[in-house]
Amino acid sequence: MRQRTIVCPVIQNEGEYLLCKMADDRGVFPGQWAISGGGMEPGETMEEALRREIGEELGEALEITEVKPWTFRDDVRVKTYADGTTEQIYMIYLIFDCVSANRDITFNEEFQAIAWVKPEALADMDLNVATRETFRQKGLL
Repeated sequence: MRQRTIVCPVIQNEGEYLLCKMADDRGVFPGQWAISGGGMEPGETMEEALRREIGEELGEALEITEVKPWTFRDDVRVKTYADGTTEQIYMIYLIFDCVSANRDITFNEEFQAIAWVKPEALADMDLNVATRETFRQKGLL
């Protein structure tokens, strides 16, 4: 089983959190709402990987002004690829609290929508299990 270290930004702006609706046909949690994030590449620091993933997935115009390591956890997930193949992966999640100065987002093909969500509305979202656990640990669910 392959192992991946995943950097996950919990991005907040003016009291709301950024959620991304995953594409229906790929990823670890197809069609569900999630925080963004992705795998570290060899030679990257955690913050370099976090900022690269934010840029790739959410666009270069989103200005992240604060990055603070928050927590970590692990689990085993099955990832579905665009061609329909699947792979079981041991994932180590490094989760960061982030603050953005703006809401300028251009999301990539991994997502079908984005939303800025007030904490009281999180419980009504179809959050994937990992994102639900993150917000539960933060005391928001």
